[in-house]
Amino acid sequence: MPLQDLTPELRTRLSRVERAVGAFVLLATLLLLAGFVYYLRHTAEAKGWFIPKVNYYTYLHNANGLKAGDHVKLMGFDVGEIKRVEAMEPFDQYDVFVEFSIKAPYYGYLWSDSKVKVGAADFLGGRYLEVTKGVSGKATVKEENNALFLLADVEKGLYEPAAKRKHYGLEAVESPAVTDQLQAMVAKVEAAMPGILGITNRVNDVLASSTLAINRAAAAITNLDATVVSARPVLTNLAVITTQLRDPRGSLGEWIIPTNINRQVQTALTSANKTIVTVNTNMVEIAAVLKRTLEDSAQITSNLNAQVQANSLILSEISSLVIHSDELMQGLKRNWLLKSSFTGVTNAPVKSIVVPAIGGGK
Repeated sequence: MPLQDLTPELRTRLSRVERAVGAFVLLATLLLLAGFVYYLRHTAEAKGWFIPKVNYYTYLHNANGLKAGDHVKLMGFDVGEIKRVEAMEPFDQYDVFVEFSIKAPYYGYLWSDSKVKVGAADFLGGRYLEVTKGVSGKATVKEENNALFLLADVEKGLYEPAAKRKHYGLEAVESPAVTDQLQAMVAKVEAAMPGILGITNRVNDVLASSTLAINRAAAAITNLDATVVSARPVLTNLAVITTQLRDPRGSLGEWIIPTNINRQVQTALTSANKTIVTVNTNMVEIAAVLKRTLEDSAQITSNLNAQVQANSLILSEISSLVIHSDELMQGLKRNWLLKSSFTGVTNAPVKSIVVPAIGGGK
């Protein structure tokens, strides 16, 4: 129906519906755009599009198990991803070029002495990159005025803008994949198999020898049982003898010391005891007499000391008396009548008047 054929009321009602539909379409479009923007922002945050990144590179001998998009680890954290894995020129000294990026703030851990380790991720040949924390070198990245600078000269400590210097190189420490290690291990096992077979043959020989030895030992044990059975009477006699030795009356003592010698020993011990008692009594009496003698000597010396203290000139008189006596004796020695009575003193030994017997007999 043409629009001109509609009544004014229908025209008014239709315009209201058109405006409502237009508003709904506009609102749906705005919501769709808002959802798309939110999705883009969330994806960018998840992928780290707004986080500053610094590119690094290293050289490897083998790219097995590595591909673009794999994570790069630092101390167990995912700090970046591999961007490129390319083969080098045929005559280049290196084989594989690997470029990877490290996001902020983890590139602050990478110094000039940091290494790139290539580790085995699984048993199917997968590998991953792991960068190590620097210890004593220089920081590879420096931030100034919200700009990034990469280390250009380690010795001079010069830095260049990251926009000018695209990436920084790190030394790689590459280990073979698990499959390569298993293959090498299998090769070693195959090489060692002849030796292992030889060892098993020797073990079989040893087991055979051991079987013979066990059989001989069994025969020896049988003979030993017979010997033990025959030795039982001897053991019984020994048991009887040991029982007699344990007799409280002292059977062993009666064997070693007979009865007559025992009586003589007891008599000698009794006599020795009496002698010791007598000697003890005499020693007590001698000690008492000696004590009285010492007391008398002490009394005499005390009296003599008192006399000496009372007569201070007695020593000089005694000395004069001794000198005069010596002069008298010297005068008598020079007298012709008494000179023969004083003989000279000699050092000759005294001669024995007993004639010794021949052969040392008495």
